Amino acid sequence: MFGNRRERRGGLGLLLLLERLMSVGNVGPITLLTIAGQSLLYMGIINPPWHSYDVCLSGEAILRYKNYRRLLLSAIEHSDDIHLYHNMVSFLFKGKTLERLFGSVKFFILLVVFTLATSLTYVGLAWAATEYFKSYSYMRECAVGFSGVIFALKVLTTHYERSHYSQVMWFTVPSKYAVWAELLVIHILVPRASFIGHLAGILVGVAYVYGPLSGVVNAIHTTVAGPPRPPYTYAHGTTRGYTYR
Repeated sequence: MFGNRRERRGGLGLLLLLERLMSVGNVGPITLLTIAGQSLLYMGIINPPWHSYDVCLSGEAILRYKNYRRLLLSAIEHSDDIHLYHNMVSFLFKGKTLERLFGSVKFFILLVVFTLATSLTYVGLAWAATEYFKSYSYMRECAVGFSGVIFALKVLTTHYERSHYSQVMWFTVPSKYAVWAELLVIHILVPRASFIGHLAGILVGVAYVYGPLSGVVNAIHTTVAGPPRPPYTYAHGTTRGYTYR
């Protein structure tokens, strides 16, 4: 689209992702477009004027070099097809649930806010780790991928589903601890995965469920879509009741 900077890429992960999409049933438009956009970007069909390594997120890139575009662009890039597959399949089921719950407009706003908030939290954690451990290596760790946002969404799905227990790999754990258990399991099984990025996502999800971030999302949604309107149900000319969503 903008030049020939990327080679066309494929891989088994893309085929597995397509198979999963075809078998999952109805998917909301924002969820589907998010998956399609990141897949086409990885494949090189969408060809922007940057490469994935140009926009990886690090504390140094933001705080020292002021490369603020990485706060958004790093989240939509992936290192390989298996990385893309695991992230998009995980996002597929969370997005399907939350887009149906919030509606497409609010879910889109949620994704944008979560992406920025997760990236900013990542930078803050990298700085804090550098100060605490006296090692500048944390500021230079560079990450790409949507997994931080996915961890934030997992906090929401666990909260709204209200189930008492969740399955994490081979273990059944209380749902309120599931996202923390998954953080540890992934860190043990996949040491290359960004622990700070995943932790940042969890903290953002917690800030939405228990903190002020839901107010930010709601305020933006009200500005964009207007205040919620109560749906009325009529029977024989009489209003039977209304509810707010």
